Amino acid sequence: MTEKIQILEKYRRIADNKEYAEIRDLYKKHSIAEDNRDLPGLISTLTTDCVYELVQEQVQWDGHEGAQAFYTSLLSAFPDIHFDLTDIVIGPQGVCEEADVTGTHLGEWLGEKPTGKPIDFSVIIWFPWSVNEKLFQGEKIYIIEKTEMKKIHE
Repeated sequence: MTEKIQILEKYRRIADNKEYAEIRDLYKKHSIAEDNRDLPGLISTLTTDCVYELVQEQVQWDGHEGAQAFYTSLLSAFPDIHFDLTDIVIGPQGVCEEADVTGTHLGEWLGEKPTGKPIDFSVIIWFPWSVNEKLFQGEKIYIIEKTEMKKIHE
C-alpha cells in the first residue's frame, strides 16, 4: 500500500464514542505513568513495534526496548523534566499534544555532556493509534526551541 493511500485511510477513519474514550483513557494512562516515572506502565501503552522519533535530530528508537532506552536516557539526562500541556487533539488517528517542557540538563543526552543548565522549550508530539491493537505506535516528537524565536527579535 502506498504512503498516500495509508494517509487517506487515516484521514477517513471515523471513531465512535467508545473508541474516542479508549484513545483518551490510554493517553491519560501514558501521561500519568510518564509523570510518575513508571516505565513499565508507560511501555504497556505501546505496541511492540512502536517507534520513538526525534524528527529534527533524525534519531529513532524501535520497539519496547527502544522506548525503554529513550525514556531511560531522557529521564537520566533531565531528571526533573516537566511537561506542561498547552493543547491537545484526540481523534481516531491518535493524539497530538503541544507542551512546554522545563528541566535541568544533568546527564548526557544524544552525545551532549551535561551542562547543569535549565532547559525551556516546547514540543509537539504525535501519538499514532493502532486500531487493531488499541495502543499507541510510539511518539513522533517535534522540538520547538523558544530561544530561536527570541534571537529574531534581538
